[in-house]
Amino acid sequence: MKVLVLAAGYATRLHPLTLTQPKPLLPVAGRPMIDFVLDNLAPIPGIDRVYIATNARFSPHFERWAANYRATKSPLEFTIVNDGSTSDSDKLGAIGDLNLVLEQEKIDDDLIVVAGDNLFSQSLAPFGEFCRKQTSPVLGVYDTGSLDLAKKYGTVELDRSGRVLSFTEKPERPETTHVGIALYYYPRTTLPLIRQYVAEGNNPDQPGRLMQWLCPRVPVLAWPVPGIWYDIGSKETLEEANRIFAKR
Repeated sequence: MKVLVLAAGYATRLHPLTLTQPKPLLPVAGRPMIDFVLDNLAPIPGIDRVYIATNARFSPHFERWAANYRATKSPLEFTIVNDGSTSDSDKLGAIGDLNLVLEQEKIDDDLIVVAGDNLFSQSLAPFGEFCRKQTSPVLGVYDTGSLDLAKKYGTVELDRSGRVLSFTEKPERPETTHVGIALYYYPRTTLPLIRQYVAEGNNPDQPGRLMQWLCPRVPVLAWPVPGIWYDIGSKETLEEANRIFAKR
């Protein structure tokens, strides 16, 4: 099994913090936020390589971080993939980066995809265990507990079996507090659909749009994310995450 961490954005809403440092390497409770991502993924057995999709500006930052993480925390094997972009205006987008890594690294394996600015408070080992039993894509789903908060994300409609019936990106009037987050599992057999999505000229940016496109075509299953989850998109959420995770 492979893991891809999406970390090629420029996080303009967090300027000036992200002018010289990529968002996933900003500190939360004294540690780079990407540490929380990898610490919670590392317990999943069978992960043999982690790819980090980044850009030309911040590729060296992730090279240094990966070397330190491997030396001090976990013997995971890392590959840093530079998408060649230099600014927000020429970025490939999250799905574009996913497709680039698939093609450039010739990936033909089950794949977990996660955004590098997602903070999890609990191990994702149960996610890996659940995914290994599936032949369909899996979407991490989190209950925000608030319809107002749900407007910021992609809401999901589920049936009683846990299948995703629909995925609506940033709805104006959400009907549920359950949102899909940037935590995905793609079985090896579904990887050609990602290439098809890109080849058809669909929006290459928000990764949720790929799930929205997949739902009518193949079964997509939901996995409820436990504990605390943060999507660091603003200075306010960064400050809040620092307060919450420092207490832990």
